[in-house]
Amino acid sequence: MKKFLALIALSLSTSLVSFTAAAHGPSPLKVDKSVTIKAEPAKVWALVKDFGNMQKWHPAIASTKLEKKGDETFRTLTLKSGGTIYEKLRSIDEGDMKIRYEIVSSGLPLTDYNAFMVVTKGAKPGETNVQWVGRFYRLYKLNPPIPAGQDDETALKAINEIFDSGLAGLQKAAESAK
Repeated sequence: MKKFLALIALSLSTSLVSFTAAAHGPSPLKVDKSVTIKAEPAKVWALVKDFGNMQKWHPAIASTKLEKKGDETFRTLTLKSGGTIYEKLRSIDEGDMKIRYEIVSSGLPLTDYNAFMVVTKGAKPGETNVQWVGRFYRLYKLNPPIPAGQDDETALKAINEIFDSGLAGLQKAAESAK
């Protein structure tokens, strides 16, 4: 009988551990991408920090509209494929050439998105490194089963595509601009 009770206790404690481990919800996700651009840092920074003109370098953006609400700055990105992304500027640090922003609302399959871009001097003269980092959660914040299109993979794919095309567009714009 003691062995039977011990097995039940062990089984219950294992179930509780499994349940507790799954009960925390989604883990934060992160995408961190970089590109080296053959242009001076000041030239690249001028493009990156211009919060109201992302369409100058990101190929998916048709237009950008700036809006001030008190001391805060927001932008609406209109996508070439349709839809919009509404973002809030968190800070621009001229000294560190770093811009921080967050998504307020969008049709993207994610939530709680915060990001920054930082421009630094490259290893060679006339080169610039740009790092773009985004942190976010998948759209579905509860435990499994996770609805299709609201999972980690879908959220990561969306941001990876945005960053990859954006950094390629930034490189093209900075290297071709005179």
